[in-house]
Amino acid sequence: MKRAFTLILTCLVLAIGSFSANAQSPKTQKIANKVFKDRSELYFKFKIQDRSELSNLTKMVSIDNVKGKTVYAFASKKQFIKFLDLAKYKYKILPKPSEIEHLQMMNEGGGPKSLTLNAYPTYPQYVAMMQNFAATYPSLCRLYNIGTTVDGRSLLILKISDNVNAREYEPQFLYTSTMHGDETAGYIMMLKFIDHLLSNYGTNPRVSDLVNENEIWINPLANPDGTYAGGDNTVNGATRANGNNVDLNRNYPDFMDGIHPDGEAYQPETMAFMGFADTMDFVMAANFHGGAELFNYPWDTKAEDHPDRNWWIQVGGNYVDTIFANSSNYFLDFQNGFDSPGLTDGFAWYEANGSRQDYMNYYRHCREVTIEMSATKLIPVNSFETFWSYNLNAYMYFIESMHKGFHGLITDQCSGQPIKAKVFVNNHDADSSFVYSSLPIGNYYRPIYPGTYSVTYSAPGYQSQTVNNLNIGLYQSVEQNISLQPLPPNTDFVADRTSGCGGTIHFTDLTGSAANWLWDFGDGTSSTLQNPSHQYSQTGIYTVQLSASNCAGNDAQTKTDYLAIQIVEPAQPSQTAYNACAAQSFTLQASGSGDIYWYDSPSATTSLASGNSYNTPVLNSNTIYYVANEVVSYTGNVGSTNNNSNGGYFNGGTYHYLVFDALSDFTLVSVQVNANNSGNRTIELRNSG
Repeated sequence: MKRAFTLILTCLVLAIGSFSANAQSPKTQKIANKVFKDRSELYFKFKIQDRSELSNLTKMVSIDNVKGKTVYAFASKKQFIKFLDLAKYKYKILPKPSEIEHLQMMNEGGGPKSLTLNAYPTYPQYVAMMQNFAATYPSLCRLYNIGTTVDGRSLLILKISDNVNAREYEPQFLYTSTMHGDETAGYIMMLKFIDHLLSNYGTNPRVSDLVNENEIWINPLANPDGTYAGGDNTVNGATRANGNNVDLNRNYPDFMDGIHPDGEAYQPETMAFMGFADTMDFVMAANFHGGAELFNYPWDTKAEDHPDRNWWIQVGGNYVDTIFANSSNYFLDFQNGFDSPGLTDGFAWYEANGSRQDYMNYYRHCREVTIEMSATKLIPVNSFETFWSYNLNAYMYFIESMHKGFHGLITDQCSGQPIKAKVFVNNHDADSSFVYSSLPIGNYYRPIYPGTYSVTYSAPGYQSQTVNNLNIGLYQSVEQNISLQPLPPNTDFVADRTSGCGGTIHFTDLTGSAANWLWDFGDGTSSTLQNPSHQYSQTGIYTVQLSASNCAGNDAQTKTDYLAIQIVEPAQPSQTAYNACAAQSFTLQASGSGDIYWYDSPSATTSLASGNSYNTPVLNSNTIYYVANEVVSYTGNVGSTNNNSNGGYFNGGTYHYLVFDALSDFTLVSVQVNANNSGNRTIELRNSG
């Protein structure tokens, strides 16, 4: 007969999601094909009747500037088709800013230690400059590549600090530039600013203080594919958009218009910067643009004021005033605005959805501003030093502004360890304007307009603490350290698995406010680690218990996880089922009185193998095998075949027959009868009784 052996293996299935985009409208395809015959993006202008039209237009094209009722915009082919479908606006195609003047490029060669920019660097020269900064000043500077662009270029960023390889009790600050590839003033100025900080450290007191008291990150070129759209060796032909013709400053999540306000997938550059920002706790930041001269603060996406509008106007006004100290004919856009000259909130200029500035403020609690550095997008080479003299002091002032307000350390009252806690200014904060303390230090910074405030500090597992009458004077830096009292622990934990074939089980404490832990693993062993791992050596079901405590109280909660830890033993002949945790081969065994044959189905006629054991192939799914014990028939002679033996002839009047025992089923093939003459005979088969 055949007996079934079942092999059970565990399989893992991964689900992969996908998405699709809507096709472009074909309505005005013919016009668009003609306009975009020799270009990847279009720069054009048109007139509107009322500024309320901008809310709809900004979702179709990338608005670059609005002067009165004239709108200057960029568009990809897909955006331009949407614009044409309105059948409403007469437009005029303009020369691209990067085509107006031929810009001089540097000769080939590495960057010098003391940077003198007398032309635009090629892309390889830019990379060499960034590498050279890190190599020349290794104690002050580290170079990071945070991602790769559509066309395979690097997104480079430098960290500058007096203790560059460590996190310290100091705020993190970010300067980044040229996310629009054809707006290059910030690109050049940030290269010069990096060189200024590094080459003057230790000799210039203001520079030394900046480097000693802050963690400064600088990314001079956020869209290298746009800047070098004409090839690695020239900025002539630069584009606003990236290599996929997407405006990166409309490609971020927007708290008013959704996670994809531009209808495009997140670009590699966008994902790289969002991922990088997630690893940082930037207090303040600025990203540099061109095409205008102004300080553009939040919000871009809605008309309501930012909760810190007074602070933005104060800081932005001082930034512009610092520039005015060097030039009274610079930064004069919005000179008749509701703020001071050169200063506006983004929405008052024109609505923009998906901007990096709004993303950083709302989602990362970082006070980032957009600074339009030059009315000319690609500044001429002979203007480098002029723009540098205008802006240097403003760059340093803006970093120094991080320390004006209140700051401090937030720690656990029991252990003294740092805590990530929320710092909320009561009756003031809204739209994510609150901040968090930063681990591993526990430090926080809250730049704020002078005044008297009530501040609440809170963290999961801790009693909230409110500080009233916190007075912040003009340009004052107030240290406010906080020690939060833990709540009595409410013990909870999880295991990475509760059944399986042996191995190590990892436990994670979810208590949240404990300072001491005692684990009982149910097999006579224990641990005092917060998140231990434990190896079970025998099959069984174990009850795991965690007791947790802190200075606020004790709590012992029993949590039962039935850990059916199964240890697979070598196959035994008596087994009819084998379990495994991974793909492998097995040796099956059987025994019987006859010949042993192995089959892969109960109706199979051709065996896989014969013998008392069978080695299976490597199996990765449930498989059943069958084994048969087959007794082979044989022919035997029973009784005497000697016709001279004793016995009598049939005609003697007596029944003649042979009696024998059959111990198993058999087939009677023939019977031999001795007769003295011919004739019909009747042969009987009889039981022995």
